Amino acid sequence: MTVADISNVVLVTVDSLRADATAAYDESRHTPVIEELADEGTVFEHAFATGNWTPFSFPGILASRPVFADSGDIGVENAETLAETLSDAGFETGGFNAANGFLTSFWGYDDGFDEFDPFVAGSSRFYSQYLAAHPTVEAWLQLAASPFRRLASKIRRDGEDKPFFDASRGLDVERAATGFIEDTDEPFFLWVHYMDTHTPYVPAPRYVREVSDSRLGTHRMFSAHTRTGLGWEVGERTLGDLRTLYQGGARQVDASIGRIREALSAAGVGDETALVIAGDHGEEFQEHGHLAHYPKLYDELIHVPFIVDVPGVDGGRVNEAVGLDAIPPTICGLLGVDGAESWVGEDLAPTLLDGETPSGDPIVSVTSRGEEVTSQPIPRSLEEGDLLVSARTTDWTYIQNTVTGEEELYYRPDDPTQQDDLSGTPDEAAEAAIEELRPVAERHAASLSTEGPTADGEVDEDLERRLSALGYR
Repeated sequence: MTVADISNVVLVTVDSLRADATAAYDESRHTPVIEELADEGTVFEHAFATGNWTPFSFPGILASRPVFADSGDIGVENAETLAETLSDAGFETGGFNAANGFLTSFWGYDDGFDEFDPFVAGSSRFYSQYLAAHPTVEAWLQLAASPFRRLASKIRRDGEDKPFFDASRGLDVERAATGFIEDTDEPFFLWVHYMDTHTPYVPAPRYVREVSDSRLGTHRMFSAHTRTGLGWEVGERTLGDLRTLYQGGARQVDASIGRIREALSAAGVGDETALVIAGDHGEEFQEHGHLAHYPKLYDELIHVPFIVDVPGVDGGRVNEAVGLDAIPPTICGLLGVDGAESWVGEDLAPTLLDGETPSGDPIVSVTSRGEEVTSQPIPRSLEEGDLLVSARTTDWTYIQNTVTGEEELYYRPDDPTQQDDLSGTPDEAAEAAIEELRPVAERHAASLSTEGPTADGEVDEDLERRLSALGYR
């Protein structure tokens, strides 16, 4: 295999970012930085998250392990992580998470990082307890603060890139990441996680205007978030406004990624740093009756962007199905480091460097559902809800409720939003797909641990407030 001429890797993960929210997968979207990276790098057309929620997807992203595979916990405390592997190989490691409470040391996500900040406990009580749970108030703060922040930016002569209220903690993450890049002299691995496309969507007014034909921008936040917060019916206009806010958040992340690229160039390491971008899961806008990311396994929640830009290597588009659990072995492959034997994901470095075709094996994703699809909290063990498992190829999606035995099957080329269940039809192709994918789903379900949670102690007060602010009780 060709050896990549790189010393560093930056992994950017974006919470709730579905594939078609980026220009790399939908030409109508406005994400120019990601579009440029896609043009220069490799786009995996059919990349799938291993779960519909952050705690279900990140064991794959940072430890190449299925959730619940090693214990009853939703974290990575019992797995060998990518950061641990690279740290042991001599790389400097930094990890910065924009206040997602499920990506903290409580669940082992600090393991292997020389520098780690989840920006959870650093939130003030007022912010954590009130502002994060009241997006309409945050919208007003955006509108009220924007002129003053724009003026301050002009006085500082740093343009209009950052004159907005940092509701998502994205600027905190960006500053930490660029500081890490500036201060690190050794080969490094850097992970940054953004929350701008996680509900509630509170992007800066300028980014709302960039993705919308409206010149008013922020007023959309007031109406849309107020209606959804009060439980009013979400009509087409409100749904459109929510989509606009979501796209504004995607553009806000896109701009920040651009500034991180500039920091890499300024530090003189741009030409020796590979950049990996992925969504940890997607977001629903009523394709199957709800908003946000409730326990379902359809494409709006599972099909995510996965883009890798390796300097000096011609990219392209890869059609075969791949899972995000490929990220750890692939990054190690690019850096010439042996991955952990326990990792289950496919090393895609040969695809990136030599154009080899991925295996195309079915990709498995899971979720856990209570009596109601909208029930919370995120299950901590398999016994807290029905386990749903999906198995995907490039064309087919098979879903099974492993408790009730209910099955669904969709042929995505003809049914991209998965509305026409073919599981009960006398169709030879559908029957063949079920025969192929049902055993994959059942083997995966049988391999998971049924032990209860093993993490010591209760979630601390700051973390509990942050999870509640994100909608998890």
